[in-house]
Amino acid sequence: MAPAGLGRYLVWLTRAVSLLLALSAGRAPALPEVCKYCPGPAHDTSEVGHYCNRTQELKLQARCCLTQQGTIVGLDLQNCSLKELDPLFAEAHSAIVLDLQANPLLNISTSVFRNFTELQTLVLPLKVDCPGGYYAWDNVTCGTDSCTCRGQRSQCNSTVEPALCPDNAYCVPDGPGLFQCLCTSGFHGYKCLREGSFPLLMFSGILGTTTFCISILLWGTQLRKIKAS
Repeated sequence: MAPAGLGRYLVWLTRAVSLLLALSAGRAPALPEVCKYCPGPAHDTSEVGHYCNRTQELKLQARCCLTQQGTIVGLDLQNCSLKELDPLFAEAHSAIVLDLQANPLLNISTSVFRNFTELQTLVLPLKVDCPGGYYAWDNVTCGTDSCTCRGQRSQCNSTVEPALCPDNAYCVPDGPGLFQCLCTSGFHGYKCLREGSFPLLMFSGILGTTTFCISILLWGTQLRKIKAS
């Protein structure tokens, strides 16, 4: 390519890259589906609204309080006629404040809040218990229509049962009243009893070979059925 042609090509390439970067920077993050789970906006007077309005970098959008990057830090699902919380609720695992009052919810399983490690304020209908029980929170207060659970406690700091995890493992919070045990470096397997790193390469090879063999077997079976028909 001639020097002049090369120069024009480089100029065009630079402009194209700049345009793509500008478009990427200006594109707003997609709104999580759970934010649109219930019609209407978040209530300014709710715990979520109060929390969001206190910080300039946060914004209320649909039923969520979001960071500039689109991370959910607050979710207001009050008065949404909810009888249960479906798997879509897990999208809000990064929430610090949740408002679920004024819903016909029955007692909610603690497992629904698995991975909600950042949760610090949870407003619930009056007859619904705080997930994990009273010991999972610093403070539980109830009014005429709702109960508020504040200050999620780490179960890993529990003095009731200090030996939560087996030897060669350590405790990690996993939501209100929940924890998980992770193996320390150099151990893996059931109760972290196996020493050494997990043989990922060998495991992947065996899994891939098995999958390939099963696929060939199924393909051959289907091919014989087609020929026989």
